[in-house]
Amino acid sequence: MQLHLSPSMKSITILAANNSHNNNNGSFIDFMKIKIAAARSRTLFHTILVLAFLLPFVFILTAVVTLEGVNNCHSFDCLGRRLGPKLLGRGDDSGRLVSDLYKTLNQVNSIEVPDDLKLPDNFTQLVSDMKINNYDAKEFAVILKGMMQRSEKEIRESKFAELMNKHFAASSVPKGIHCLSLRLTDEYSSNAHARRQLPSPELLPILSDNSYYHYILSTDNILAASVVVTSAIRSSLTPERIVFHVITDKKTYAGMHSWFALNPASPAIIEVKGIHQFDWLTRDNVPVLEAVESHYGVRNYYHGNRLAGANLSDTTPRSFASKLQARSPKYISLLNHIRIYLPELFPNLDKVVFLDDDIVIQRDLSPLWEIDLGGKVNGAVETCKGEDTWIQKNVLGLMG
Repeated sequence: MQLHLSPSMKSITILAANNSHNNNNGSFIDFMKIKIAAARSRTLFHTILVLAFLLPFVFILTAVVTLEGVNNCHSFDCLGRRLGPKLLGRGDDSGRLVSDLYKTLNQVNSIEVPDDLKLPDNFTQLVSDMKINNYDAKEFAVILKGMMQRSEKEIRESKFAELMNKHFAASSVPKGIHCLSLRLTDEYSSNAHARRQLPSPELLPILSDNSYYHYILSTDNILAASVVVTSAIRSSLTPERIVFHVITDKKTYAGMHSWFALNPASPAIIEVKGIHQFDWLTRDNVPVLEAVESHYGVRNYYHGNRLAGANLSDTTPRSFASKLQARSPKYISLLNHIRIYLPELFPNLDKVVFLDDDIVIQRDLSPLWEIDLGGKVNGAVETCKGEDTWIQKNVLGLMG
């Protein structure tokens, strides 16, 4: 197709040529000639020609704006405000708004939030207050800072409360275990079989026989003691050579004795003794007894209110949890210090293995007696490592 415009712009000639091999004449020419006679028609022609060039650009710009999400505008006024800056070459103002917001936040960062400032309870209330009170950017930033500080404080207090609850749950005696101890104590007073001697008289010499594997367990938890003893016997290759010396306090002795009397751990030998049955454990020989009974500061430190006088704003939850662990009453319990005095309590034994009550034995421990300590008094294995100086390290001791 060919388009010819006359020099006077009074006529337009359009030639359309179609070649076809199936046409006998070979080709034909369609001729069309349009004449524009009047001057008014010339003006209309110029207008149409200008629009023909501009409309594609307007269409492309509108499509781009639509793809950018500006199609939310439902009026010509909105569309004009959107397209106007783009047609005039002006950029988006969002960058300037963000810059102003940063500047406002930096100013508020050094401002203390007034204590009497009324803060919204949630975001919806914040938006509602902004509409009613017409807050400026600075007032909005101050309120937002106050809300964030309040949330951080509440989260921090909740974390400390959680740690306290975990500490109390871990250090207290569960109801089931407490009831078990009471029932076994009642059984001890009413059932002669529960009071039978442990071990039987003919096995008493074995308690000081160094050819046996002697384990010492110091605890006031009956179920925990049963787990340690049972797992050690089942994991041993020679359970008939195992001797367990279970040491407990006076209030748990009757229940502990009843448990192992009514549930024999054969073929191993079990001895249950209370701290009160050791004549050597006196205030003169064990300073911790005197300190616990007479020193008010020690009792208050381990048994007092953990939150009294504590400045929670100057400590971290991790440090607070470590201090709670270090201040557990079990650390001044004589059952926890009994391992220090094992040579005095068992003078006839050359080597013993001291076990904690929170472990489960999964393999034979008899090779421990073959370890050469090189003349050392005891051997220990670290079970807890860390940089926190408040965390107590648990050890498995080999007394020689």
